[in-house]
Amino acid sequence: MKLLHLDSSILGANSVSRELTAYIVAREQALHSGLEVVHRDLAADTALHLSGAHLAAFQGAAINDAALTADLAAGGEYLKDLFEADIIVIGAPMYNFSIPTQLKAWIDRVVVAGKTFRYGPNGPESLLPPGKKVFIASSRGGIYQPGSPAAALEHHESYLKGVLAFIGLTDVSVVRAEGIALGAEARAAAIAGAKEQIAAIAA
Repeated sequence: MKLLHLDSSILGANSVSRELTAYIVAREQALHSGLEVVHRDLAADTALHLSGAHLAAFQGAAINDAALTADLAAGGEYLKDLFEADIIVIGAPMYNFSIPTQLKAWIDRVVVAGKTFRYGPNGPESLLPPGKKVFIASSRGGIYQPGSPAAALEHHESYLKGVLAFIGLTDVSVVRAEGIALGAEARAAAIAGAKEQIAAIAA
């Protein structure tokens, strides 16, 4: 089995989402002997944002830029990672009510018509092999769950689950540490609660 481990936080060792993804990966390794792990640090090795040059290249235009050539090659590796992975672990902190731009750049490389989905007579159809399991390690400074005063500002987990479902990744579990900016006790409690969830993962 293969596991794709994605981190996108810019906070390094101080990152809660990185702490949780590492915990999830360790749990999956304990559950699946011989699990192969591919780790991509999207903050340390960030893809370029999509540009007109990317779209032209996708349509067959000549490429004369070394940075674009390297970036397109990285996008190909992202797709390969996704197709080969049985388990996908995504570290997703909330920045300004949504996901980090580094993670969005990865999404823009893997949500590609003709690669991971196509439009059929009944709408979009996934081109990914079925049966993939996704874990999202979500970290948030405030409280954004339904019913909270800030719930309308949540464009984070909802976006991720929506875009993943669009390409057929519907077996998605969210492990959330929320309210981590509300003081040391709240942070510790949120992380402990998330780790309890991870310890209970059975597959």
